[in-house]
Amino acid sequence: MMLKLTDDDFCRIVKYMKKNYGINLEKKRVLIEGRLSGTAVSHGFGNFKDFFDYVFSDNTGEEAMRLVNKLTTNHTFFLREPDHFEFLKDTVLPYFEKKNAAKHSLDIWCAASSTGQEPYSIAMTANEYFGTAAHNWNIRILATDVDTDVLRTAGEGIYTASMVKDVPPLWLEKYFEAKDETRYIVTDRIKKTVEFRRFNLMDRIPFGRTFDLICCRNVMIYFEQQTKNDLVERFYDVTRDGGYLFIGHAESVGRNTKYTYIKPAVYRKIARPAE
Repeated sequence: MMLKLTDDDFCRIVKYMKKNYGINLEKKRVLIEGRLSGTAVSHGFGNFKDFFDYVFSDNTGEEAMRLVNKLTTNHTFFLREPDHFEFLKDTVLPYFEKKNAAKHSLDIWCAASSTGQEPYSIAMTANEYFGTAAHNWNIRILATDVDTDVLRTAGEGIYTASMVKDVPPLWLEKYFEAKDETRYIVTDRIKKTVEFRRFNLMDRIPFGRTFDLICCRNVMIYFEQQTKNDLVERFYDVTRDGGYLFIGHAESVGRNTKYTYIKPAVYRKIARPAE
């Protein structure tokens, strides 16, 4: 049974998602119905109003989290937008290899990590770049997402053969192990580089550290301009001098950003001399 949203129901869920998560679903009425109808019916509800009343009255927050998990988009794959990984290998990593030579550490934040393909792709790229010297470097990749379901998948690091089709064959051999006839699991060597945590991009950034590279790709496209501006400003505050911000190629950061534009979808925090 497919439930239909009334106009009031639709406005209610759109307002909730925009206010709490910055996600604009004003043009996603069919998507909302398709993703939430089955859940509402399985809970015994015959309309969305009663279902939303139930979700938003749950003091544990668990039902609201399940709703958010259903509505967030998590389309991703290994080495998505390969220009970024070429730039990472050719420009970003060589720069920080020199800048961070004394401490031999690299801090990266994937701010919308979904099911893990992006942070694992970065970890593999870094391991390829540093080669035999990789074990001398403390490469720390923080991977966050608002969706607890995708974080669970990411932490397991198990992917089907079709999901690893974009991974170069040599990388598949080096950085994955066969789980069974149809699935692969990321090796512990790569897994230990990545820490997965739940984080809502609308919140104050709580990590108490700064980053050489922040990747927030293909999520701000769902945000309104002011929400994007505020988020990019928060990113800037936790980017180290000389550090980079990667966004999706269909996205922009706004004209008033403090970041310096480098190339499409790549920005940099360039320290300005004191006046």
